[in-house]
Amino acid sequence: MSKFNIIRRFKEWLAHEKKMFKKDDKEAYLFAIPYTILFLVFIIIPIFIAMYLSLTKFDMVSYPTFRGFANYVYLLTSDEEFMRYILPNTIKFAFIVGPGGYALSFIMAWALSQITHRLRTVLAIILYSPSLTAGVTMSVVWRVFFAGDESGYLNSVLLDLGMIIEPIAFLQSPDYLFTIMIIVALWSSMGVGFLAMLAGILNVPHELYEAAYIDGLKSRFQEIWYITIPSMKPQMLFGAVMAIVGTFSAGAIGVQLSGANPTPNYSGSLILNHIEDYGFIRYELGYAAALSVVLLLIIYFFSKISWNLFGEKD
Repeated sequence: MSKFNIIRRFKEWLAHEKKMFKKDDKEAYLFAIPYTILFLVFIIIPIFIAMYLSLTKFDMVSYPTFRGFANYVYLLTSDEEFMRYILPNTIKFAFIVGPGGYALSFIMAWALSQITHRLRTVLAIILYSPSLTAGVTMSVVWRVFFAGDESGYLNSVLLDLGMIIEPIAFLQSPDYLFTIMIIVALWSSMGVGFLAMLAGILNVPHELYEAAYIDGLKSRFQEIWYITIPSMKPQMLFGAVMAIVGTFSAGAIGVQLSGANPTPNYSGSLILNHIEDYGFIRYELGYAAALSVVLLLIIYFFSKISWNLFGEKD
């Protein structure tokens, strides 16, 4: 075959591949249209609307009045509840429940990966179910368990043991409510992040472990640190993002347990409760939007940290 024929064949192949690429590219964009529309309507547009409303005074009745950065100035200088209670509560809750639930999810996922398939399936369903029924369970089980009279299980046990002389109103006490919230949040932390980690661990090729032990791997901890975690970084990233979003956007726990918003002395109030308080109780939607933007920035900041830890560098 001559040099000119080779060049001609190559050009024909290149033109064919370019044509097919354009066709596949169009089909890909076509399939992406529904997701793009939903993403714009429910994510991007609401974010820009919230950013605009955060610069206004808006009560859902009159037209929004532009105020510039007055809401943010009030947030940083005059909102004593936010600076004194809400922000510290949110940070403490996130730093305890976020890493705690994340580590617990990984540990339980790894433990389940070491047992047989049938037993693993049953236990995974049992561990995952609290995250699906957390709201109902809080209203029924946990409120009964921590009830502030003798009918409460914890009070009944403590009275029988002689550790207290009268029932304690656990869910109405600022001294106990936040701790109970953390317990309940950790109990229901086995969500989709836990399932993603379990799937990631199960999909790590066994050949990697065999090769690592041949090369001198000596313990299970080294196996997890050098083989398991690096091989499932996408699942670790997904679990981290879900943990961050879940902890910073938590708010129903304190309200459902105590039955009030704000919670007693703001002891269990988080930033989402503060947003609901100003948005749906006081009808100061401009300020509620400013709080929402701050929450979005906090979640974005910690998500970037998670990406730097588990995201692909290339």
